[in-house]
Amino acid sequence: MIVEHHGLREGYRKLSQRFKLSVSTVRNIVRNWKTRGTVLVKARSGRPRKISDKQRRRMVRTVTVNPQTSSKDLQHHLAADGVTVHRSTIQRTLHKEMLYGQSRYWGDNNSKNEVHGTVLDRAGRVVHRFGGSWHEGIFCDTLPNPQCIWKPNPQPDDYFDYYGFSQYARELNEQTPDMKNKLPPTDSRFRPDQRLLEEGKVEEADKCKDEIEEKQRERRKAMTKRSEEHIPRFFVKTLDHAGREVWVTNGTYWKIRENPGFASTENLELWC
Repeated sequence: MIVEHHGLREGYRKLSQRFKLSVSTVRNIVRNWKTRGTVLVKARSGRPRKISDKQRRRMVRTVTVNPQTSSKDLQHHLAADGVTVHRSTIQRTLHKEMLYGQSRYWGDNNSKNEVHGTVLDRAGRVVHRFGGSWHEGIFCDTLPNPQCIWKPNPQPDDYFDYYGFSQYARELNEQTPDMKNKLPPTDSRFRPDQRLLEEGKVEEADKCKDEIEEKQRERRKAMTKRSEEHIPRFFVKTLDHAGREVWVTNGTYWKIRENPGFASTENLELWC
């Protein structure tokens, strides 16, 4: 049925709504039909994977947000799901996602998570030196009395269940009653797939994310046909003191928010 409707020039998004499937699923079905003449998923050769796609995605999210998570931590949490794997299997999985081997987060040496830096004056002379590890603390040894200048807050007890988010990170997406009516509808705090992910609805979040991205592609195609270029509403591109291109505020956000307010202005419809 999907292939037949696609042959009638129906787009992926329309098909996903008609058959209540994600856009990526519809796209894969059509691609399988075009390339192999069948909509059946080709059986994977070799032995079954020990780590499911859902578990792999959760591992990637956790490690991306909280790189100090060790392979031993991941191994314990997979065991809680009834999956027993060797740490090398976890490391290979992360390596395929380009998350293992680029850093020392899972190494056994004493230099993992190290941070070093210096503060220079205008003449380029070293004024202060600091170092330490970002998961324990940063120390400055050039002060009259060497001391810790920064220390991370302790992680919540259930941080692993929330993708390694700190308490601060969890609150970044919070919508308070006094703020909700002041924000533009394009604010990422209104993004539905992000909210679904926070609620633990991973599959629904993936489907919603596909729909949002498909909507973005359709909007870009429409602008291209009209020979239009997207102009950021609140930022302009300029050069910094070193001649590098940077984006800076154009000073309009707070003025519009104060008067007349975003509810009284025309806004893009970004979310599904």
